[in-house]
Amino acid sequence: MDFLKKAQDLLDFIQSCPTMYHTADTIHKRLDQEGYHYLKEGEKWDIKQGGKYYTMRNHSTVIAFQVGTDLKDYHFQMSASHGDNPSFKVKAVAELEGPADYLRLNVEAYGGPMDATWTDRPLSLAGRVLVKCSDHKVESRLIAIDRDLLLIPNVAIHLTRDKDAITGLNRAIDLCPLLSAGEMKKSDFLKMIAQEVHCTEEAILGYDLLLVNRQRPTIWGYQKEFLSSPKLDDLQGTFANFEGFLSGRNSHTINVFACFDNEEVGSNTKQGAMSTVLKDTLKRLNRALGKTEEDYHRALAKSFLVSIDNGHAMHPNHPELTDKGNYAQLNRGLEIKEMANQKYTTDGFSRAVFEMVCQKAQVPVQHFANRSDKLGGSTLGNLSNTQVSVHAVDIGIPQLAMHSAYETAGVKDTAYTIEALKTYFSTTIVMDEAEGFTFE
Repeated sequence: MDFLKKAQDLLDFIQSCPTMYHTADTIHKRLDQEGYHYLKEGEKWDIKQGGKYYTMRNHSTVIAFQVGTDLKDYHFQMSASHGDNPSFKVKAVAELEGPADYLRLNVEAYGGPMDATWTDRPLSLAGRVLVKCSDHKVESRLIAIDRDLLLIPNVAIHLTRDKDAITGLNRAIDLCPLLSAGEMKKSDFLKMIAQEVHCTEEAILGYDLLLVNRQRPTIWGYQKEFLSSPKLDDLQGTFANFEGFLSGRNSHTINVFACFDNEEVGSNTKQGAMSTVLKDTLKRLNRALGKTEEDYHRALAKSFLVSIDNGHAMHPNHPELTDKGNYAQLNRGLEIKEMANQKYTTDGFSRAVFEMVCQKAQVPVQHFANRSDKLGGSTLGNLSNTQVSVHAVDIGIPQLAMHSAYETAGVKDTAYTIEALKTYFSTTIVMDEAEGFTFE
């Protein structure tokens, strides 16, 4: 495997995806290049066996699928990841004047960012802007301001001897990005946005803008073992998911790729994993192929989902925070995540399926569980299962400093995960309820 090549491809992908809207845009442009046909949700779908298609919701969630030419064991083999990341969102009334001549932005947390990691580093803005083009037309335009635009300054240690000054930040006071020290005035923010999207201030009807860390991704270490970047959670998982899906070929199944929005805020939105978007897509696909409702339910009973969201690696300074046996290391392969309370979907059956996939792919696999006295986080697999109930496994690429503005992972694990998912999508998994399964 060319580990460094895949790692650099990952970092290039991340650079093209400053927000979830850009992630969806990057994915759909690649799908167009690969010959996939775009099916708008508001139009009639024409689907044929052997075809390749995709749909979008809110232009921030993408679902793509490959229809096999010989569906002798009609079912769906699916994978899902998410394209959003913890950040700070600009409020509708964006400007905070003062004190003195300062101009700051009024922001609120999106998801659960590690607040202190966003301070004292160059930031910018990206997202989408809704522009009135005429009396009858409004359009959405992507924006990503390619310059060091903002910074959240810390308080000097000489002015606050409080040892908790860094970790005890107040989001309404300490995390307001600095835009100007007097050169810009109130209302100049909207002028700036209008200039960037080539319209007048009056034409802007709304926006979804997020702070973006400007620090460039890098591969580092004397032996080039590590990579660090903003948004590894979950753009690293999404990249591996997407590359594995595009590389996989299977004439006997329907392979499905999903990149959801809003995982970091609970997935309970119109385009999140708890929405109807996946169910709607599968049902419309089923109907367009001339299948019945009975066929759909029988297919689901034989289907499988791989939920891909980055996981934790053992911390070099705090190994005591991980379980004594169920922990992951960097560059030792993807991790299968399991939790008794089912915040991860993995159970013995689904773990066995994916263990077999990894054996067939000849890639290393690790096992992760939280220490029994720690709750840990959750992800989108169990949430999507509330709408589309199938056997499912949760996997992740091990990383350090999850939810930091700048995260770290191993160089090898992206390639390992791509290979595992390519094998998954190229293998027909025939399940006998939960009694067992065979590979074809």
